Amino acid sequence: MQMQAAVKNCFLLLALSGVMVSCSKKSAGGTKKGESSVTGWKYNDKNQGNFNVPKPKDVKTAPGLVFVQGGTFMLGQSQEDVMMEWNNVPKRATVNSFFIDKTEIANVHYREFLYWHENVFPDQEAMLSALRPDSLVWRSELSYNEPYVEYYFRHPTFNYYPVVGINWKQAKRFCEWRTDRVNELELMKTGFLDPKTQIKKELKGAGQDNFVNDAYLMGEYAATPGPKVKGGKSPLKDAQGKPRKTVKFEDGIMFNKYRLPTEAEWEYAAYGFIGQNPQKKLNANKRGEEVHANKQMYPWKNDGFDNLRYTRRGANQGAFLANFKRGAGDYMGVAGGLNDNGAYTSEVDTYAPNGFGIYNMAGNVNEWVFDVYRPLRDDQSDIAGIRGNVFQVVDYKRGQGNLRDSLGRIIMVNQSDSALKNRRNYQRAYAVNFLDGDSMSFANYGYGITTLISDKSRVYKGGGWNDQAYWLSPGTRRYLEEDQSSSAIGFRCAMDHVGSPEGTSVKNKSGNKFPSRSPKR
Repeated sequence: MQMQAAVKNCFLLLALSGVMVSCSKKSAGGTKKGESSVTGWKYNDKNQGNFNVPKPKDVKTAPGLVFVQGGTFMLGQSQEDVMMEWNNVPKRATVNSFFIDKTEIANVHYREFLYWHENVFPDQEAMLSALRPDSLVWRSELSYNEPYVEYYFRHPTFNYYPVVGINWKQAKRFCEWRTDRVNELELMKTGFLDPKTQIKKELKGAGQDNFVNDAYLMGEYAATPGPKVKGGKSPLKDAQGKPRKTVKFEDGIMFNKYRLPTEAEWEYAAYGFIGQNPQKKLNANKRGEEVHANKQMYPWKNDGFDNLRYTRRGANQGAFLANFKRGAGDYMGVAGGLNDNGAYTSEVDTYAPNGFGIYNMAGNVNEWVFDVYRPLRDDQSDIAGIRGNVFQVVDYKRGQGNLRDSLGRIIMVNQSDSALKNRRNYQRAYAVNFLDGDSMSFANYGYGITTLISDKSRVYKGGGWNDQAYWLSPGTRRYLEEDQSSSAIGFRCAMDHVGSPEGTSVKNKSGNKFPSRSPKR
């Protein structure tokens, strides 16, 4: 009897193990792989609606960018408030993972931007003039800077020096144009657009009929199909199983949009804290420790008393890590012993990169960020904080069948406040001056009379070639009107990262994972 019971138990265990094996082949929702865990319907099946669900992909890093793993840090000043402004009190904040340019945008990049516009819109001189840098920013009543007025933006020697004389609006427009060009090229590379037709059409005066990212995704741009979708073939299918010629954002082929970094993102990226963390490499199996409390003053890890010099023994010992002004009259040192080897700006990939591998987050040129300036940042959200939001929708009414403006961009308009009155998360589309305590946000200010802080005041950060060391600390901040420019202000672009904050690989999943165990009884 005991043997029979043992045999029965054995068969029972085998049966149960068989159930467990069969269940393991199913998804977490109890359905087979490739089926909806909420309805049981099959994905990518023309007999069941052909709902297209692409496989998760690694997040590709777009041209020029580096990945910045987000985290918590102390936003704000990191040293004595020598300016006595009291406008940047430290505050703990969290920044989500994102991408940012490895270097500042250089003259050659901005000339490429102008070249494209001059060929696509040859007859729109007013628009072209508004995009060109202001070379007169180099002039000074008591300095001989005419060579820089004439040559800095145009001469090949200065190809990879940071572009200056760019106002905030021009920097924003560059980000939009870069999005269009990068995604157009990606669609040509993947065979969804015809390269010859695209280039020939656009650079020969296409005008409004040029590739714009949003217009393409909305079906407002008549694209010439590439080799991958010609002749009734395409890896993409519609609900009837027919080949689909145009790409949707859900297909995971196109990149996210380039934009200006937020002030919090820029400041976080500048510190390069990943270099202080025991987890030396991103995507490592071992999790690092939280060391955001190790506050540093500059983008490089604190190593020695003088944080602005290279402190390790060797040929570079004592060399300055950034391009800045040491004091009155000292911009580059003494002949034969130039300390930073740059009287004005220097090439964008010079000096020491920080822990994220980003160059010139201190010195060389200041950089525009997205935010509208207000003296205090305590009113911003403690995660992904920003000031300057304006929520917009497509202007279908004004479009009247043509939703594109003269430059080919989708016409947008601020959301109507009447349409938002029942919302709980926001009730005004124009959030630039939300809760800032300033009832005069639309006032016109006079130089030397008031603070000049308005809704057109934009933040710039990082310190430049003509700044002393105080302004090189990522926690410092200044502002200028969005339509003004300077010989010491440039910019770099950023991009949203999607998926797990840990990295760009699809293997990285958000949340902590623990080995599954049978529940104890």
